[in-house]
Amino acid sequence: MKAGAAAALAYCARPQHLRRTVLIALLVGVVLTLINQSGVLFGGHATTITWIRCGLNFVVPFVVSNLGLLSGRGPS
Repeated sequence: MKAGAAAALAYCARPQHLRRTVLIALLVGVVLTLINQSGVLFGGHATTITWIRCGLNFVVPFVVSNLGLLSGRGPS
């Protein structure tokens, strides 16, 4: 891994940053899952693909919030 990527990961892994980005991912992930998959989930028709999509509803906001964190950091 390049030094820049390692530094970015270390920055994102700081506890104060993880608390914020995980909270964002949880809140946004729940909302996206309810909007996009609630009919399938509550209808009892969830498949493996449905659960993968639900998981991605949490991964995407986690990645985006970390990119925002890094973009606000400025040059190293």
